[in-house]
Amino acid sequence: MKFLFWLLGLFALAVTLTLAAHNPGYMLLVYPPYRIEMSLSLFVVALLVLFVLGYLMLRVLFAVLNLPAYVRQFRTERAKSKGRSAMMEALGAFFEGRYAAAEKAAVHAMELGENSGINPIIAARAAHELREFDKRDTYLDAAKGKTIGEATMRLMATTKFNLDQHQPRSALDSLKALRESGVKGHVGALHLELKAQQQAGNWDAVLDVVNQLEKRDAIDATVATQMRQQAWLGKIRAQDQDAKALLAVWKSIPGEFKQRGKIAAAAARAFMQLGDCRNAQQILTGSLDAQWDSELVALYGDCQSGDVMEQIEQAEKWLNQHKNDAGLLLALGKLCLHQKLWGKTQNYLDASISVSPSRAAYTALGQLAEKLQKPDKAFRCYQQAMGLELK
Repeated sequence: MKFLFWLLGLFALAVTLTLAAHNPGYMLLVYPPYRIEMSLSLFVVALLVLFVLGYLMLRVLFAVLNLPAYVRQFRTERAKSKGRSAMMEALGAFFEGRYAAAEKAAVHAMELGENSGINPIIAARAAHELREFDKRDTYLDAAKGKTIGEATMRLMATTKFNLDQHQPRSALDSLKALRESGVKGHVGALHLELKAQQQAGNWDAVLDVVNQLEKRDAIDATVATQMRQQAWLGKIRAQDQDAKALLAVWKSIPGEFKQRGKIAAAAARAFMQLGDCRNAQQILTGSLDAQWDSELVALYGDCQSGDVMEQIEQAEKWLNQHKNDAGLLLALGKLCLHQKLWGKTQNYLDASISVSPSRAAYTALGQLAEKLQKPDKAFRCYQQAMGLELK
């Protein structure tokens, strides 16, 4: 389209010049004692030339006057360009793990006038990785007063720093400030909150955060299950001094987790510590009936309730299905030792050792030898127990 206009303009100029060349008129300029006479066409051409020259001179004059401002703008743009390059260099160095180079490049970017909030955050995170915490805090202060997005980066970085230094309360305060700033449902913040609640031992909050992450498909199902198991274990251990509270926690645990060996073992130990072997026995029996666990059944022998013979009968029923289970044989040996069934105790403990020698089995044999007043044999059994790692 511009080419068409230029073409039309050239045609118009050609027509004008042709008509002007055949113009019979003339121009007379008088300034006593001078007199100038010229054709009208020449006058018009001269006038156009003067106009063009005047325009060009004005442009040159304005360019000279604006030269300092142009130089300043050029320098500013060049500094910004260098600042952006330094910022990109800092990002690359940080993700490559070259933290000293990342910090240096980020500081250089700030010195060049690149005032993005990314630079102090990069510098702070690099300094944190280098364990230069005073410098890190100085960079964080430089990131204050930025835009909402940059403030989010600063609070997220602060939360991570607190978690790395095992300061969950400070981390939760940073996350609270993040929510109050209007940032809600932030998946990255939820992952940080999960770690903070775990460090603080707020197990109910851990379960809540895991639920939120699952709703957003932001956590693997296996990891979520592990987090829930850890939370229930934490709740059990937190109530190991209060029988009623411990029982309430146990009842609130979903059935699928009650059958897990680690949770059942933790609950049974907690109840035994409180002297409630009845509940401990029920937990162990229920878990073992649902899912066999060789390590868990060994704990069954330490849980002597009112009717130990009933426990022995139950364990012998299991033995029909798990004849070569060292943990079950050890449990039966301990239960028979408690009931003073010396012969059975000897047989079960020897069988357990033949399957898998353990420190607990040799210790029980030493106790049996003491009961039978055989100090030399007891001493040898205890020596053998000390020679083995704890099993």
